[in-house]
Amino acid sequence: MHKSGLVELEAVLAVARRRGFRPAAVELGMSTSALSSAVAGLEARLGVRLFHRTTRSVSLTEAGEQFVARVGPAMSEIRGATEAATSQRQKPAGTLRINAALGAARMVFTPLVVEYLRRYPDMTIDIVTEGRMIDIVAEGYDAGLRPSELVPRDMIRVPIGRDMRMAVVATPEYFERHPKPKSPSDLARHQCIRARLPNGAPYRWEFARRGETLHADVPGNLVLDAPLLMLDAVRAGVGLAHLAEWYVAEDLEAGRLVRVLQEWTPPFPGLALYYPAGRHMPAGLRVFIDLIRELEIR
Repeated sequence: MHKSGLVELEAVLAVARRRGFRPAAVELGMSTSALSSAVAGLEARLGVRLFHRTTRSVSLTEAGEQFVARVGPAMSEIRGATEAATSQRQKPAGTLRINAALGAARMVFTPLVVEYLRRYPDMTIDIVTEGRMIDIVAEGYDAGLRPSELVPRDMIRVPIGRDMRMAVVATPEYFERHPKPKSPSDLARHQCIRARLPNGAPYRWEFARRGETLHADVPGNLVLDAPLLMLDAVRAGVGLAHLAEWYVAEDLEAGRLVRVLQEWTPPFPGLALYYPAGRHMPAGLRVFIDLIRELEIR
């Protein structure tokens, strides 16, 4: 292999993963021009184009898809071998790549990530947040961070924190103008802040009580796809919101928001870090998991 071959392979995988040259260059710590040259050099030696390039988008060609599908697992094995060697160091060093939902990342950032970096200054944590579920192995991540119920069954999961609950909330001023709902059916007479799932489908508010489960198609003239925007909207008095309890705990304690339908929102399993079974565990991931268990995050 050409002496710069591994760099070129990592460049191709990063562009495929990030769907663009600029974000891939940031991930790899390279200039965009150097990254583009690396990809072009590999394409020239292969005699085939790996990417369709336009001014607005970058996508894999058919040959590129086949190439990435075979090279990706091989590069994961190479990274694993490298990690196995460096794990003999007294302290871990390298990069820990985690794919997470934004809310999940925010929940663990201060108690876990900041403490991890304090203890292991030779480690870099690269956290990518997005709503969609991905194949963390195919896209080059060491681990994922999601609500436990969303973790694929073939993954090893490490629970983080206590069970979670959803909360239906609005401002005190909103309830001065509207009666508090006593059951999910009452939501039909309220202004609700609706949610859209990462796949584009509308989210139906979920409720359960004494074995009865309901999914409500709530009314409302505002549809959002980010919990933080929903929190801003409910604080502004737009209407009722259905959010994870963690997002609204401070507002409830301070009296800025009022909770309703609490008996219809039972607890469910909280967050989990997950990673593939049957592969060498990088030293950086191993100590991250150890720290989760040590801190017993709540």
